[in-house]
Amino acid sequence: MALHLNLLHEEILQQRQRQRDPLKLGLIVMGAFGALMFFYYMWNAYQTLEIKSQLSATQREWAKVEPKVTAVQKRATELTAIISTTKVLDGIIESRFYWAPFLEKLARCVAPNVQLTSVEGTVSEESKSVNVVIEGVAAGREARGAAEELRQLLTEQIGQDHKDVKVDFKSLEDLDTVVNIGGANMPTARYALVVSFDPSAAGASAAASPAPARKPKEKPE
Repeated sequence: MALHLNLLHEEILQQRQRQRDPLKLGLIVMGAFGALMFFYYMWNAYQTLEIKSQLSATQREWAKVEPKVTAVQKRATELTAIISTTKVLDGIIESRFYWAPFLEKLARCVAPNVQLTSVEGTVSEESKSVNVVIEGVAAGREARGAAEELRQLLTEQIGQDHKDVKVDFKSLEDLDTVVNIGGANMPTARYALVVSFDPSAAGASAAASPAPARKPKEKPE
């Protein structure tokens, strides 16, 4: 058998020990970990720059749109204020009492043998009730009866559209004045009527067909 001598045995052993040196292996691992962290940092930095770029673009777009949005918001506020004011005005108009329909009813109730000398009306701010004082002169065989007929007609006509209707005499007195009606002299009476009612709703006395106004029997010349 041949005998082999390895004269480089010690150098080979030292080289293997150097390859297995823990410090060297640790440095290699740390270098690899450092390279991995570097790439991870660069990736995050790239993403951060991308996000900043998108934010800048969004801010530029918002700078273009912001004046329009502000103008729209301001216009919306103005329209809301106008709508609120309109609602208030609508409420005032809807709750307002109109004198023309009342005067029309009063004109239908006044017979030729009845005269009006004054009409004064007010609307209560608290209760919203209407109060009217009517003064005039009535003539007929029964002058007081002519005034009473006017009172009843007013009660019927106003009660068709309003509630809580009250028509009472404030005063009723005979006069010495005589008027000629249908060729006959008729006595006269001065009357003052106080009318009050609630204009907010129809009265309970309203019927499906309104009561016709009574026709006077006497007519002055």
